[in-house]
Amino acid sequence: MITVHHLNNSRSQRVLWLLEELALPYEVVRYERNPQTMLAPPELRAVHPLGKSPVVTTEDGLTLAESGAIVETVIERFGEGRLAPAAGTPEALRYRYWLHYAEGSAMPPLLLKLIFDKIENGKMPFFVKPIAKSIAARAKAGFITPNIKAHLDFMEGELGKSRWFAGENFTGADIQMSFPVEAAKARGGLDATRPKLMAYLDRIHARPAYKRALERGGPYALAS
Repeated sequence: MITVHHLNNSRSQRVLWLLEELALPYEVVRYERNPQTMLAPPELRAVHPLGKSPVVTTEDGLTLAESGAIVETVIERFGEGRLAPAAGTPEALRYRYWLHYAEGSAMPPLLLKLIFDKIENGKMPFFVKPIAKSIAARAKAGFITPNIKAHLDFMEGELGKSRWFAGENFTGADIQMSFPVEAAKARGGLDATRPKLMAYLDRIHARPAYKRALERGGPYALAS
């Protein structure tokens, strides 16, 4: 039995979706973010030293963190050929690329935008606020927003080559890529001007396993 240590509104929603796609039995242990800081609770450190989610544990003693590592390992151990292209094919290379691209390249500028938005709009002494807003605005205009645009343009172009990120078949790479694409729609400027990415979101949100994962995981703001 796999246990998913699930933090609300987090990357661990992808792990629930993966397990639903593979029809694997699993248990969910829920954790709630601190409503003031939005950080994970300290109880997660008892599962993994970094105290972050997702983390999965298994009956045979495996403790595994990092979304990409979880997706890849679960598919290798339990997928029975599902959700991954055949080894040695061009699709397999694309599959591995997108598994790593999601967190290694796509998420950093989106996270930076979230942080600088909070700086720009956060509460602070009135004499500091103009300086903080100016720094945040310059960082976003000069670096963050152009980087997000470049990644969105790249992803849009890649989805013009095939229906899914790794090829014509749905794979674990699409599960891994769901979070940055959903985050881009929520706070990164993704809209109807990039119809292939929007259609991708429509396709993943319509999948029965995605819907079942929402039922198991609870409210997930990025799905709206």
